[in-house]
Amino acid sequence: MDVPGGSEPADALVTVVEAYLDHLAVERGLARNTLLSYRRDLRRYLAYLAERGYGQLAEVTPDDISGFLRDIREGTEERAPLGVTSAGRTLAAVRGLHRFAAREGIAVPDPAIDVRPPTPARPLPKALSLSQVEALLAAAGPSEDPRGLRDRALLELLYGTGARISEAVGLDVDDLGVSADTDDATTRANLVRFRGKGGRQRIVPVGRYARDAVDAYLVRARPSLVSARRTTPALFLNARGGRLTRQGAWAVLRAAAERAGLATRESDRAGGAAPTEATAGAVSPHTLRHSFATHLLEGGADVRVVQELLGHASVTTTQIYTQVTVDHLREVYAHSHPRAGARGVAADDV
Repeated sequence: MDVPGGSEPADALVTVVEAYLDHLAVERGLARNTLLSYRRDLRRYLAYLAERGYGQLAEVTPDDISGFLRDIREGTEERAPLGVTSAGRTLAAVRGLHRFAAREGIAVPDPAIDVRPPTPARPLPKALSLSQVEALLAAAGPSEDPRGLRDRALLELLYGTGARISEAVGLDVDDLGVSADTDDATTRANLVRFRGKGGRQRIVPVGRYARDAVDAYLVRARPSLVSARRTTPALFLNARGGRLTRQGAWAVLRAAAERAGLATRESDRAGGAAPTEATAGAVSPHTLRHSFATHLLEGGADVRVVQELLGHASVTTTQIYTQVTVDHLREVYAHSHPRAGARGVAADDV
């Protein structure tokens, strides 16, 4: 096995790598391209071991494998650094090699068992600007049509409460205007009860725009959607009088996004099964949830309050939204602080 670099690996190292690749090809039946990737990654690993004078795989320690991971992440003059995904794939090949060697009794114990791949950076959630949200809501549908009123109420509620799409379509009419803490009718009218993940319930305030849209839907649209052949407690109904499904809510959002000129992927418009977060386009129900949280934080809301509103079990989950607002904070600082540079020279400097 040819390896990059000036040092040739010991025959014993080459032999165990070739045995491992044969095992992957014959017993595991891996595809040719996958095997080529494993061979390429392990060539680099053998070069690393050869440079350090190792002749047996049994000589390798956990620190050596951690050092190899650092080496491929930082790169050298000859080789560019690997990204998180590529480094993780390379480490997977190395860990597989050591697991194979330990199982065959070649190098026991396995030094790679506790070496973890680098953690990919968690992507920041996408949030719409306020003007984009307003355009989306305005494009929900005609106000004289029952389904248009339903669609507007659904989107207003998603953005106005930060609800998950499953929580919104799971609402019953009786979930509106509920509270265990007050007897005041006005206060109760501005609250909604969601059933979140793990069966956890939370009560969330509803803003005026969302409340007005839901009221208009209840009075002017829902009665015409109710089926004469069956009754349902569901708040949001489809054209047949049943509960609006998650797929149906996706369709509502996609149609409004297209009318508002907000991009979605072709695969998202192709129909079929409801898109997932991984295949969603520029706008998704979670985009409205992200926008809800981001706009609250930009407006000065405490992260613990946003946590309660979103129904996150841990504030750590909510804190990702604080990263989204960094650009907003930087912009406010640049335009507000007298010595930030955006407003020219301060008066006391002249």
